[in-house]
Amino acid sequence: MKAHTCPLCGARMKRNGKTSAGRTRWRCTSCGAGSVRRMDSSAKLLDSFLGWLLTRRRQADMPGGGRTFRRKTARFWEIWPMPPKVESPRRVVFVDGIHLGRKAVVLIASDEGHALGWHLCRSENSRAWAALMSRVAAPEVVVSDGGDGFQKALRKTWPGTRHQRCVFHAFCQVRRYTTSRPRTQAGAELYGLARALLAVTTLREADGWVQSLLAWSERWDSFLAETARSEDGRVSLAHERLVKARRSLVRLVNAGALFTYLDPGLVRDGPLPSTNNSIEGGVNAQLRAMLRDHRGLSIERRLKAVFWWCYVHSPNPLPAAGILRVMPTDRSIAAIYERLDERERLEGTIPQWGDAVVWSELHHSEPYRMDWD
Repeated sequence: MKAHTCPLCGARMKRNGKTSAGRTRWRCTSCGAGSVRRMDSSAKLLDSFLGWLLTRRRQADMPGGGRTFRRKTARFWEIWPMPPKVESPRRVVFVDGIHLGRKAVVLIASDEGHALGWHLCRSENSRAWAALMSRVAAPEVVVSDGGDGFQKALRKTWPGTRHQRCVFHAFCQVRRYTTSRPRTQAGAELYGLARALLAVTTLREADGWVQSLLAWSERWDSFLAETARSEDGRVSLAHERLVKARRSLVRLVNAGALFTYLDPGLVRDGPLPSTNNSIEGGVNAQLRAMLRDHRGLSIERRLKAVFWWCYVHSPNPLPAAGILRVMPTDRSIAAIYERLDERERLEGTIPQWGDAVVWSELHHSEPYRMDWD
């Protein structure tokens, strides 16, 4: 058994009977000070809490049963597991956002096997994306579904990273405009072109696909330019949805983000993904399954559940004792927010709770900054 030392003088302590509650008394052999050692089971309880949260186990099946388990682990809902700072660059990083409410989005960055970063914001925008990306080393290629503000954040935060737009999401965007059963011949042909995009595997096929898109655009140019007058006299495009579908594809071609996975200079080190199925199936699907298994959680606990899942699946998560020692809680975050509030009052602007500005400050707060990979 590990020897106990005196908290006052550091000398060895010996047993000195027991208290009325049955705990062992200890007495210092040098200064005579006495104390009672209490075992801290917080780390063990946190492991049990995560064992329930990240699996399909019921609370009634956990040690102590449902009511006792909830009472003993309630304090862990106050913890916000923050992302590490990833300094080792990955070849490919996938980014996406999971919406948990009308004004609650968690942006997530991952590689093939780990969650590299996560960021809470009100909506997808360039500031939120930049806050997420700033804590992850710039990869060679980033795959995204084209969230709002991502391109602006990419140019600012990862200027040397190549962008691959998920081709499946590009197809889905066209399908949203044309439907899967287009009523016009032009719509049917464009829908077929979008579907063919999923089967492009070589640069030659990519060039052929772009030429087909240009040919379709020229063939139906006058048709797409037709206008119609509404009952209130306003003039608008008669086939506006088809025009938007074409524009979505043309923008991707012009930006060079549609066939990055076929770039000869990049594929020399191995094949690259054309979709973000890795994060959709490996992260988002598991997060949604976890939230379904624990349906009924409040929005705040849903957010924290997502944070817990991401942290446990990060490259090098701390053990339970380390988590309890360094991770911020509701109280510590509220204290930070109060200090920010006072500072912003002096500057004349007050940030909103939950806004990307506030969470960017929290994610980069020095007391909770963890620089490991």
